[in-house]
Amino acid sequence: MANKNLTNAKRVKNDEFYTQNQDIQKEVEKYVEYNPNVFRGKVVYCNCDDPFESNFFKYFANKFKSYGLKKLITTSYAGSPITGTQLQIFSNEETNKKKGLSGRKNKKAYKIEINEVSDLNKDGITNLDDIKWLLKHEKNASSLLHGDNKYAAGDFRSKECIELLEQADIVVTNPPFSLFREYIKQLVDFGKKFLIIGNMNAITYKEVFPLIKENKR
Repeated sequence: MANKNLTNAKRVKNDEFYTQNQDIQKEVEKYVEYNPNVFRGKVVYCNCDDPFESNFFKYFANKFKSYGLKKLITTSYAGSPITGTQLQIFSNEETNKKKGLSGRKNKKAYKIEINEVSDLNKDGITNLDDIKWLLKHEKNASSLLHGDNKYAAGDFRSKECIELLEQADIVVTNPPFSLFREYIKQLVDFGKKFLIIGNMNAITYKEVFPLIKENKR
């Protein structure tokens, strides 16, 4: 992702923005080319992603079977400023119905857990259409997050999200700019492998540079 895009997002006071699918594909496939089994049998957690809109979720849901994922978990933040601004898995009407929304001001935080992707719509192939079917028909696949006394629903620091983080093998997402240092520290403290998008200036952060210098990440 071009550094100028990240800078522009900060300039207009957006704490986050959606990552393009082609950028995700380009980066993730480098790891898969190096090690075809890098995601096999792993729990992948996208913990800063609206599951109804995120390209990270769409990418890994679509690759669930070919990458051999054990589980895909995605959580969104109730206070995200960009919810409702990206191409969605569902149409606007379908998304609002699924979320129980009539507009963006009633934003809620959701968790989606995918344990298996099969040909649910019986069209002979396994792809994102089967994820759509799953989310429409399987009530247990998605649920609301509630937050706690300290953090809002879907905040990566909340107890609910930390419990999900503990399940994860690899975290993949585009974390909020303003909390990047704290976000990195949490991943390191929990000993998680991660692939995240950030501003190029992040390599100068005291939480990041030692990891690169010591070849820990």
